[in-house]
Amino acid sequence: MTATRFGTPAGLAVIALVALLTLTGCNFEPTAAGDPPTAIAHAPLPPNVQYGVDRNTPSTSTDCDTTSSLRPTTMPEPRRMPARSTMARIAERGRLIVGTDLGSNPLSFRDPITGDVKGFDIDVAHWIADAIFGDPNLIEYRMLSNETRLDALENRTVDIVVKTMSITCERLKVIDFSVPYFAASQQILAYRNSGIFQASDLAGKTVCATRASTSIARVQRAVPSAKYVTTGSWADCLVMMQQGQVEAITSDNTILAGIAVQDPWVHVVGDSLGTENYGVGIPKGEEDLVRFVNGVLAQREADGSWQRSYTEWLSLLGPGFPPTMTYRD
Repeated sequence: MTATRFGTPAGLAVIALVALLTLTGCNFEPTAAGDPPTAIAHAPLPPNVQYGVDRNTPSTSTDCDTTSSLRPTTMPEPRRMPARSTMARIAERGRLIVGTDLGSNPLSFRDPITGDVKGFDIDVAHWIADAIFGDPNLIEYRMLSNETRLDALENRTVDIVVKTMSITCERLKVIDFSVPYFAASQQILAYRNSGIFQASDLAGKTVCATRASTSIARVQRAVPSAKYVTTGSWADCLVMMQQGQVEAITSDNTILAGIAVQDPWVHVVGDSLGTENYGVGIPKGEEDLVRFVNGVLAQREADGSWQRSYTEWLSLLGPGFPPTMTYRD
């Protein structure tokens, strides 16, 4: 018979186990299992999302002339701007300050490989800088949202805004514009399996657009029963659509086509809801700069630059032609 050594650590463990079995009556019935733990995850919303129609949505009224501007004067040579002109002040500073954004491929975006700012709108900015300095790259970019474009021009923190900015009667009250340099069409972006193919299919659906754009006003007029969400950028609208928080996006075909190229699950649908004439935004009262920019645009149309830029950046829209330039004086 072998004696058990209860003074050892192993022996003490045996004593503890016997005591535990005595207290529990050797009853090892498992505790009844409850429901498994659950967690409800809500997709985060982009910052400053607003539901309902934004009271600051620009009107699409055509009660004024939005297609003509001031006639160009004789164009000066680069680096020889007229004394005391707005262009001379810009030349003296040594750079053109341009308000734009970096999230509107193929209009204005930063190339992820080179870091360069590129796009159709950026080409327009380069043309203006080249006409002043003889160097298209003497530009300082200021990143603006749709909501801050007018403020930047009114406060003169930028010289011009080139950012898919539609010429509207309401905006013409507070800033000036060049002639239209591009005519876009407002359309709808939706998933291919959404059942949305035209504006009427938006009835009862949730539609996203950027704040301070003209897009919501047109859709609301066409489909009053749609629900509306506005965000700071179309990229925020895309995130909400990918998360199932909205069912469609409405914006200009230039922007929507750029998204559709990157995402095979979405497509641009429906007839045009209206034309958006993009103009270069210029501070109110700087008529010499308006005439100068209009002269630059006329030159670049005549020498083929406009068509080359369109082919490079916007040919996904099909054949394109510059808008007719008309002048009111």
